[in-house]
Amino acid sequence: MHSDVLARRALLKSAACGFGGLALAGLAGKSASAATSPYQARPTLFPARAKRVIFIFMQGGPSHVDTFDYKPRLAEEHGKKLAFKDARKLAKTGMSGNEQVMMSPWKFKQYGECGRWASELFPSIAQHVDDLCFVHSLHTNGVAHGPSTIFLHTGTTNFVRPSMGAWISYGLGNENENLPSFVTINPSLGNGGPRNYGNAFLPAHYQGTTVGRAGQPARDARIQFITNDSVPLSEQKRQLELLSSINADQLARRSHDDELSAVVNSYEMAFRMQMHAPEITDISKETKATQDLYGIGVKETDEFGQQCLLARRISEAGCRFVQVSYADNTANPRWDQHSKIQLHATHAQATDRPVAGLLADLKARGLLEDTLVWWGGEFGRNPFTQGADGRDHNPKGFTHFFAGGGMKPGFSYGATDEFGHEAVVDKMHMHDVHATILHALGLDHEKLTYRHAGRDFRLTDVEGRVVKDLFI
Repeated sequence: MHSDVLARRALLKSAACGFGGLALAGLAGKSASAATSPYQARPTLFPARAKRVIFIFMQGGPSHVDTFDYKPRLAEEHGKKLAFKDARKLAKTGMSGNEQVMMSPWKFKQYGECGRWASELFPSIAQHVDDLCFVHSLHTNGVAHGPSTIFLHTGTTNFVRPSMGAWISYGLGNENENLPSFVTINPSLGNGGPRNYGNAFLPAHYQGTTVGRAGQPARDARIQFITNDSVPLSEQKRQLELLSSINADQLARRSHDDELSAVVNSYEMAFRMQMHAPEITDISKETKATQDLYGIGVKETDEFGQQCLLARRISEAGCRFVQVSYADNTANPRWDQHSKIQLHATHAQATDRPVAGLLADLKARGLLEDTLVWWGGEFGRNPFTQGADGRDHNPKGFTHFFAGGGMKPGFSYGATDEFGHEAVVDKMHMHDVHATILHALGLDHEKLTYRHAGRDFRLTDVEGRVVKDLFI
C-alpha cells in the first residue's frame, strides 16, 4: 500500500478521536465550538436568571420536621405507635412498620411578611424567609449516605458520572478566566469523596478545584502551592513560555489527548491564578463588620463563617459553581442523629448565622439577583423515633431552600403528609432540582449532553422536569 493512502484502521482511529469534540460542538446549537479556550464563557440557550450558584451542603441529612417543615400533628400524636408505609423497608435497622411518633424538641413560629414557619434552631435564617423559596416535597434515590450524596451531586448512584458543578462548567465556561469555574470548599473525603466534584468522562478541564478539605481548619483552606516565592515571577513566566512551546508541539501531534490538553491549560491557569487567587481567598481583607456578619471570631460560628465568606468572595470573582460543605470525614456525618436528635442544635448553631450572613451580604452587594443560593442535605429524617431519641434517614420527603437567581421569594412549594413522612403534593425529585437549577442558568437539561461510550449522557439521565412554578 502506498504511504499516501490512509489505511482503514488508521482512518477509524483518527475519526473516533474526534467524537468528543463533536459532542462539545453540539452543545447549545454548536455555539460552544466558538470558544477558543475551555475556560471561555459560552452563551446560554435562553436568557438566564442566574449567572452562578452557591450550594451550601448540609452533610448527613438535617431533619426537615425539626427545621423548616412544621407538622403540628407530631405533637398531637407524640408517643403513639402508628403504621408508616415502607418504614421497615426504608429504615436501616430495628423498624417494625408500627413506629413511635416523636414531636420536635424545638418550637416553631411564623416569620416575615410571607408567614413561613421555621423552628427556633435557625433564628437568623428565619429573618430572611421573605427572600427564600422553600421546596417541602423533595424525594430522592438511595437511603444510605453514600448513594444519596452521590445522587445529589451527580444524578446517579451506580455509575461514575460528572458532578453537577462539572456539567455547569462544561455548559457555561468561566466568567473569569483567571479562576476555575467550579470550586468546592472543604469537601468530605467520604460518601463519594472526589466523585462529588469530579468530571468523570467530561473533559478534565471541568473537574472541581478543591479549597481545603473537611476536618481542616478554615484558616488553612487555601489552594495549595498557588505561589512560588523562591523563583521571581519573571523567571516563572520564562519557564512557562518554554514549557508552553514544548507542550504546543506535543499537542500538535496528540491534538485529541484530553488529559494532555487539560494539563497544558492547567499550567496556564495556575500562572494566572498566582496573580488573583491569593487575594481572592484572603478573607482578612474584609471589614470587621462583614466578618461579624458571618460570625467570624465567635467560637461556634467561626469555622463555617469563614467558609461562607470565602464562598462569597470566590463567587463574586466570577466562579460559576461554588460549594461550601458543612461536613466531616466520619462514618456518621454531622447531621446524622440516629440517636440524640438534640445534637441538631449544635450543628444549627454552627451554620445559622454564617448562612444568614451570606444571604444578607449577597443582597447588600446586589449579587443575590443573579446568584442562586441552594441549601440542603442528601435526604431528610423520619417523623418517628429510632431508638429512644433519634431519627433515621428519610429519602421520601424533605426540604431544601433557595434564594436569588430568579426564584420566588417568600414562597413555599409542595408538601409532605401531615406527619412529614412522604412528599404528597407537587412532588419534586432530585432530577427535577437539577433540571430547574440548570434552567435558572439558561441551560436546557435535555440538551446539555455529552456523548460517551456510544450514548448521550446528561445530568438528569432520561428524567427530570423544570419546575417553573419556582420562578418569578
